[in-house]
Amino acid sequence: MTTLREPADLRTELTDRLRAEDIIRTPRVEAAMRQTPRHLFLPGVPLENAYADGPVYTKTDGRGTSISAASQPRIVAMMLEQLDAQPGHRIMEAGAGTGYNAALLATIVGDTGRVVTIDLDDDLVDGARKHLAAAGVANVQVLFGDGALGHPDGAPYDRIIATVGAWETPTAWLEQLAPDGRLVVPLRLRGAASRSIIFERYDGGWRDAGSELAVFMPLRGIGDDARRLVTLTDEQDVTLQVHKDQNLDAAALAGALDNERHEMWTGVLFPPMVPYEWLDLWLACRLDNAIMRMNVKPQAIERGTVSPMFPWGAMATTRGADLAYLTIRPAPPTADGGKLYEVGVVGHGPSGRDLAQHVANEVCVWDAEYRTRAVRFEIPDAPAQAHPSTGHFVLPRPHHPITVIWQ
Repeated sequence: MTTLREPADLRTELTDRLRAEDIIRTPRVEAAMRQTPRHLFLPGVPLENAYADGPVYTKTDGRGTSISAASQPRIVAMMLEQLDAQPGHRIMEAGAGTGYNAALLATIVGDTGRVVTIDLDDDLVDGARKHLAAAGVANVQVLFGDGALGHPDGAPYDRIIATVGAWETPTAWLEQLAPDGRLVVPLRLRGAASRSIIFERYDGGWRDAGSELAVFMPLRGIGDDARRLVTLTDEQDVTLQVHKDQNLDAAALAGALDNERHEMWTGVLFPPMVPYEWLDLWLACRLDNAIMRMNVKPQAIERGTVSPMFPWGAMATTRGADLAYLTIRPAPPTADGGKLYEVGVVGHGPSGRDLAQHVANEVCVWDAEYRTRAVRFEIPDAPAQAHPSTGHFVLPRPHHPITVIWQ
């Protein structure tokens, strides 16, 4: 016999776990997570799922691609900590979704604060309004519109947060933020490399005050950042996720994985549970065709078609008919018996060996010269000069290029 759990108990367990893992760090975010009934923003979703630490996909387009979701609670909490909203603040949110994030923000800013949240889909706007009403949240205004345009009538805002992924920071967000305000945006930098970045104003433009690994559904509307999938196997169990700033010849890559396999091992070592995020960012900036996600189903690994770095797949790059992707293997343990894994690259295609060697060389350069350096992100007012040989990159954008600097 299954015992039904109370929402408050499930909410307490989730919050306790995120607090113990240091995702939740401040009393205001903790109180908001403990008080806000997430299940009321996910009607029809089983309670256990509503309070699980995972995303809940809520809407797809006509082709079955997910275009809206209730984000994973640990990502929600992490971004709330980045935002550092205070009682009485005026906040603008791009991407209303279910309305849950706006409800958390409303709890943090209190009765003297105000939250404006915007979504491009009228059904999501209608749903968010109903969910907020059901939860008794009154200090949120849900608007139908393009979040990239913001809401100038409510400006200036003390905080602006995007709960959708952006390829470029919209001018409207920068203009509608108060001079001492803070912007938190999941910014897709190049290829599959994406980070939730805190931007604050300084004399020469906008500079980051911290960033975290995060990937969101892409912004739609004038800031559209659509992506497509390219299948590499007849079984459709190995696919590449391709963004608009990447080049890929799908016809030339057909059958690439049937070609000879070339393995290149780098000697670059990682302990378990240490993220590869800064290596991925380096490869995204350095490779001519930035890294993309190669998504893999278990049967492709079982067949021996691919041996990716992770069960879900790996980061990859292409060049014409050639494909290269990252892999790992166990390495000799440390002196005290600690586990280590060595990074490798697998190449396929007519010049797959050369491409794999090129990627492996870049992995080694990062390890030798840049692994211990901090990375800074800026949106400068004036054009900046790139110096890739010293770890200073400029990522082109129509209006607000992004600089990535290994210091």
